[in-house]
Amino acid sequence: MRADATDLPDARSAVLVLHLQEGQDYMDGFDQATLDFYNETSATYVASGPGGASRHLGAFLAALPDRARILELGCGGGRDAEAMIAAGHSVEPTDGSTSIAREAEARLGIPVRVMRFQDLDADQAYDAVWANASLLHVPRSGLPDVLTRIRSALKPGGLHYASYKGGGAEGRDSFGRYFNYLSLQQMLDMYARSGPWEILSTEEYMGGGYQSNVPGPWVAIVARRPL
Repeated sequence: MRADATDLPDARSAVLVLHLQEGQDYMDGFDQATLDFYNETSATYVASGPGGASRHLGAFLAALPDRARILELGCGGGRDAEAMIAAGHSVEPTDGSTSIAREAEARLGIPVRVMRFQDLDADQAYDAVWANASLLHVPRSGLPDVLTRIRSALKPGGLHYASYKGGGAEGRDSFGRYFNYLSLQQMLDMYARSGPWEILSTEEYMGGGYQSNVPGPWVAIVARRPL
């Protein structure tokens, strides 16, 4: 389950966002309407994506050891996992949507675990955790806990990448999907709340997205679990 088909944010979604009531709580740590969207549209959604890997993946892989063990959170149709495997790495793709996971399995020829982010419980197991356009669906109230789980899953010195649609106020897009819509500072605050990280880089950029090519904001981060 990931937000986009082109590694870029959907500006139409940002324009039509319906802001949530302040203090709205998500007792299960995820949004059911968003999960339903991906389960119901999996074939169309995956087919709408490009063939190439995400724009930041090459630089991220270049910073990893050979044959790194990588956990992917929200693998979508499997294009990034496919590129990581081709580069010689050991990849564990996961997705919160059962239907999306089955689409990725058909592409990759390996099992794709159905897992919600808040169910991650690994301890020092991975050289890297890749979360392109996926953690942006985690309700703000639950994001620090998910980031803590990611840090725990990394080996000391392990790397984490994530990207989020920007905006500054959580809400829903025209398809009913929830987004946390973080500004750069809000993203950094979430990582600070989740425990010690070494922030290696951040980026703000513009682009189009799922069923839209109208430019909109996005933010990305590369962080390391301290040694």
